[in-house]
Amino acid sequence: MSVAQSSEPIEIRYRVSGMDCAKDAAQIARAAQAAGIPPEAVTVSAATHIMTLTVPEALLPGIEKAVATTGYGFERIEGGEDRQGGMHRDPAYRRALWIVVLLNVGYGLVEMVGGVIAGSQAVKADALDFIGDGAITFLGLLAIGWSLAWRARSALIQGLFLGVLGLAVLANTLWRVFVQTVPDPSLMGFFGFAALVVNVLAVLPLLRFRKGDANMRAVWFFSRNDAIGNAAVVAAAGLVAVLGSGWPDLIVAFGVAGLFLHSSWSIVRDARRDLRAA
Repeated sequence: MSVAQSSEPIEIRYRVSGMDCAKDAAQIARAAQAAGIPPEAVTVSAATHIMTLTVPEALLPGIEKAVATTGYGFERIEGGEDRQGGMHRDPAYRRALWIVVLLNVGYGLVEMVGGVIAGSQAVKADALDFIGDGAITFLGLLAIGWSLAWRARSALIQGLFLGVLGLAVLANTLWRVFVQTVPDPSLMGFFGFAALVVNVLAVLPLLRFRKGDANMRAVWFFSRNDAIGNAAVVAAAGLVAVLGSGWPDLIVAFGVAGLFLHSSWSIVRDARRDLRAA
């Protein structure tokens, strides 16, 4: 390749392993831009976990070095190949994901009943978070090995599903603002702590499939984000007990609704972009 040719921008795509959410995608994009490329030259899809660069090939070594500092894994996609492979096709890995689905959906249903009994919006919102995680993991299981276009369609369904959950939590919590009751703080604390235990149990089956820092980072992000929500429920329970007010419970529920809606927007945006590209 001549110097003139190498200066022409070309499109290069990478599979990213270890991503967990739109925030991770933004972090990777910022790292690539730090290598001296404009924002429009890099896109990182939170829907299909693919980074696309439109840059001269001569700049690739510097960009790859910059994004490697984030701790995620990057595998260049050669030619038109865009299917998942490797660990994602391992039957044992699929079984581990099934365990995650069953734990999330199972405890989500239990916690929903607990939230009704405790009269807690935060507990019910956390239950929907569990059910949503289980449903999204289930869709991810179905999409293993699919082409980019079909993974993008699956991601679009996931994003819309999260949006519906977020709107449901938001509407119900707004109604509770005008019809306030004080939830049972002891039950709130119990279900919040139990949720933390279930999250740990859901992560354990995936630990044996970690592959270097990138996948371990994914496991860490997965458990960390859910643990923050569980800890918020426990903290809200303590504030309800101390203040004798239902506001801490409602504030946490509003926060969970906001997370749902933000994630929904990011996933739908990226899925639509990936569908156009496919």
